[in-house]
Amino acid sequence: MVRNKKKVALFAKERPHLTEAIDYLKKYTDNIDVFIGDTKDPFPVLDVKYKCDLLISYLSPWIIPAKLLNNTRDWAINFHTGPPEYPGIGCVNFALYNEEPIYGITSHIMEDKVDTGRIIDVIRFKIDKYDSVYSVTQKCYDKIFDSFKIIVDKIFSGQNLHFCGEKWQRRPYTRNELNSLCEITCRMDENEINRRIRAVTYPGKPGAFIRKGNHVFIYSNNKGQ
Repeated sequence: MVRNKKKVALFAKERPHLTEAIDYLKKYTDNIDVFIGDTKDPFPVLDVKYKCDLLISYLSPWIIPAKLLNNTRDWAINFHTGPPEYPGIGCVNFALYNEEPIYGITSHIMEDKVDTGRIIDVIRFKIDKYDSVYSVTQKCYDKIFDSFKIIVDKIFSGQNLHFCGEKWQRRPYTRNELNSLCEITCRMDENEINRRIRAVTYPGKPGAFIRKGNHVFIYSNNKGQ
């Protein structure tokens, strides 16, 4: 295979299929800068003149700065763990809370505002009553890798990158809205409490809580799988 000279910048979090995604890019080019971090990590320090041909946010923990998006020559693409009905943070959580039967992932062009750019691809799948935040998230990782391979193949083989015509359905969910979803009060009925617990329980994360005065009591049956 002829090696491509396109420069790729990949921003990512350590999640399933990341190593496979990097290896997949290496099929086409060796000119890859990989930046891996977690939610609380600062954005990587880059030269103010840093440019690339293809920028990929692969479950990135960071919001990509507008200047870097503007310095990307060809495509700046994000792989989002939610369908167009669920932009923003906590999308899996809100879908489970709303008891959605169908969910999915979205591949889209990045703009200054998160989860607003033109949509390239949407892959949907079923959610059943036994699914948790953990299990739905794992399904998202699988579908994101599928979409990633299709899009990378098109870009490096010189095919046109088409847009699927789907549109974002609402403004992105926020961190404050996700935090509010975690809170349980005495005024809620049992069904509401169960829906919230299911929607915010994830291994190693605080999950649902009750606030009483200056005290916070966290739901402890946090298996999440």
